[in-house]
Formats: sequence, structure tokens, C-alpha cells
Amino acid sequence: MSLTYKSSGVDLDLYEQAMGRLPQLMARTMTKRAMPLPGGFAGLFRLQDAQNRYEDPVLVSGTDGVGTKIKVAHMAGVFNTIGIDLVGMCVNDCLCLGAEPLFFLDYIALGRDNPDLIVSVVEGVSTGCVEAGAALLGGETAIMPDVYGLEEFDVAGFCVGVVEKNAILDGSRIQVGDVVVAIGSSGLHSNGYSLVRKAVFGAGGKSVDDHVPELNQTVGQALLTPTRIYAKTVAAVTRDAALKSGLSAIAHITGGGLCDNIARLLPAGCGLVIDRGTWQTPALFDWVQGLGKIDREEMFRVFNMGIGMTFIVRPDSVARVQEVLRGAGCDSWVCGEVVPGQDQAAKYVN
Repeated sequence: MSLTYKSSGVDLDLYEQAMGRLPQLMARTMTKRAMPLPGGFAGLFRLQDAQNRYEDPVLVSGTDGVGTKIKVAHMAGVFNTIGIDLVGMCVNDCLCLGAEPLFFLDYIALGRDNPDLIVSVVEGVSTGCVEAGAALLGGETAIMPDVYGLEEFDVAGFCVGVVEKNAILDGSRIQVGDVVVAIGSSGLHSNGYSLVRKAVFGAGGKSVDDHVPELNQTVGQALLTPTRIYAKTVAAVTRDAALKSGLSAIAHITGGGLCDNIARLLPAGCGLVIDRGTWQTPALFDWVQGLGKIDREEMFRVFNMGIGMTFIVRPDSVARVQEVLRGAGCDSWVCGEVVPGQDQAAKYVN
């Protein structure tokens, strides 16, 4: 009997079945600048509109994954939220430079053909792209039975955006006296899941279907809440004329917590103080901490602790940025300040 691709672990019929269900998911994300090319080898996107709206447009790119949150998705058999996470992690990073998201691509690698899983992930990616205002131009699905276990998979995403050259937020505008204004996360987002899984499923002995009274959710629901996508919120701030000179930087709070993610932007001579007494940590983080008996400092070093994005602004712009955020439907609060310091020194108080 001769070898076939199917006997080697790749079923082309199943693969094509999945591929046939994706175009409609991509179509719902198309913007006027995207150029649909069914069956094309690559995606197309017109830059003329950007050239008309920007004097000196600069492309911004970002790539990311969702880490071991994938393991929780597999345990729960829920895969669409992972797609939203993927978009959020990439787009939110690009937003920090002041960029407008333009388009997105995804990569899905699996140990076996699984059309339903593939489509579910892309459904989430499509939903995330609509929220971000980015066109899903294409992607790659790789079936690799000798690289991944039969029930294993991984995802990666790629976002491209655009920003005016003289409006790039790279941290160089930050100065001593600037204030940190925070907005909330939707939960754990997509960081720290190696520790979360050890705390919840290991030390805590929980399963994804267990109900958590203090959260009024199952474990799976709490841990798979998708990453909040801040595209519309950030756009409201960056496009506000009154904040042109008052906005110094934006920081996406991911692995490393508040201190590490803001400190990486600090110019020479600037330090950071974050006051942990300015907000109430969401119950989800307290629950994870309790199950794993995790030290408080470790929690703040690993997780976002309820803050997903921060705006570093001049003191006289605090009221305006909070007004704009309210108009965008976001509660905000002051959680820290930039102080004199060396070597990007950052610390928590309270």
C-alpha cells in the first residue's frame, strides 16, 4: 500500500473543509482600504487613504501569541475566545505607539486536522478584528503531526497599523511630574497562565466546570474571559486635540505588571511610583492568589492586577484625559506618577 498525505497525518479533505468556511469570517472584517483577493497567495491593502490622512505616515507592526491560555481553552473545549485574545495582544501593543490598526494576519498550527477548532479560533479573530477596526487579510494554518501532539495547537498573530511620524509615542516625551492614568482590564488577559494553571488546577484542584461563588462564574468562564481590545478607547484619546501636547505615552499592561511595562518607556532621569491603594484589585486575582498561596509581590510582578492600559500625561491634562475616557465608556483613575530616578527605577507603594 502506497503512502498518502492522509496516512501521514494530514487529511486534505478536512483541511479544505475548514478553509472553505473562513472567507465569510474574513469578509466581515473588511474595511474600505482592504482589497479582497479570494484564493490569493497574500493579502492586499491600499495605502492611499493613509497617505491622504497622514503627512508622514509610519507603519507600526506587532506580533504576539496567547501563551499557555491555550491549555485552558483545550480543557474547556472553547476556542473562539482565544482568537479575540490573539487580536487584543497584538493590537494593544501597536496602540501604545499611537497607531491606528490597519490589518491583521493569523497563524494556527495543529497536530491534526480539526476544522471545527480552526473555524472557532478564526471566528474569534474575526470578532476581535471588527472590534479593533482591522481587516483580517489572511493567515496560515499548518498541520504538523510530528511537531505537535494530536490534541495540541498554537496560535500567533500579526498586526500592522499606521501613525503620524511626529505623533509617535515612544516614551521620549515623558518627564518628571507626569501622572499615570489607568483603565481596567477584563481579567487576566493573556499573561501569567503557567502560574494560573499551577495555582487553580494544581494547588487548588479545580476543574474548568467548577462554579466559583465569589466570581459567579465557572472556572473556565473566568479564565477564558477574552483580552479587552482598547482600539476605540485609545483612538478617542490620541485624536483629541486638547491632548496633543499633554499625552506623553501609553503602556499596555501585560507580563511584568504595571511597573515593568511603564518603566520600559522611561527616559533617563525618570523613575516611577505606582500607588496600589488607588484601586481595588478584582476578585479574580484574589481568588488565584489564595488558591496558589502566591506572594503579593509576585502577583504584581506577573499579572495586570485589574489594569489593562495606562496613559502617562501631564498633570494639567489629567482632567481632560479622564473626561475623554468617560466619553468612551471607560472608568479611569490616577494610579501613579513619574518621579526623579535612575535606571528606570520603578516601585510600588501601599
